[in-house]
Amino acid sequence: MGDGNVNLPPGFRFYPTDEELVVHFLHRKASLLPCHPDVIPDLDLYPYDPWELDGKALAEGNRWYFYSRRTQNRNTSNGHWKSMGIDEPVITSSGKRVGMKKYFVFYVGEAPAGIKTNWIMHEYRLPDSASSSRSTKRSARAKTLDYSKWVVCRVYEDDDGTELSCLDEVFLSLDDLDEISLPN
Repeated sequence: MGDGNVNLPPGFRFYPTDEELVVHFLHRKASLLPCHPDVIPDLDLYPYDPWELDGKALAEGNRWYFYSRRTQNRNTSNGHWKSMGIDEPVITSSGKRVGMKKYFVFYVGEAPAGIKTNWIMHEYRLPDSASSSRSTKRSARAKTLDYSKWVVCRVYEDDDGTELSCLDEVFLSLDDLDEISLPN
């Protein structure tokens, strides 16, 4: 799926709005309803660093999309996702609040410190009141998994030209730069 092949006709691209991600994808996932086309994969994000998402998540351009379980542990093998402290409602064009969007930035190194990178994640979740009202209806169908805890994520590297990429920062943080020979 990471190659962008989502079984859509030529010329069609996957660039959903925040509202579309919540209403047409996440809400259906949490309600155990089929989603057509079923293009966003389930992925346990936290074993993967953001640059490892290619081939595992749905890729469209420089953005990766996937469903994940809502969790407090946002540590990977090489770093962690740190909340930017921003939660904003996802509002439909008719003014109805359908979800929440939380922003994260990826840091290389152990929490709470580390080196800030250009990797950004938007994590979309259903509003708490909407997910809890459905949980009673679903309890008979899904006793082992609470689907109200699903989130849909959009991950991308912000390449505004003002900061180094994650790999550049890791490279520059190496202590043995004197041992590297560069071509003339």
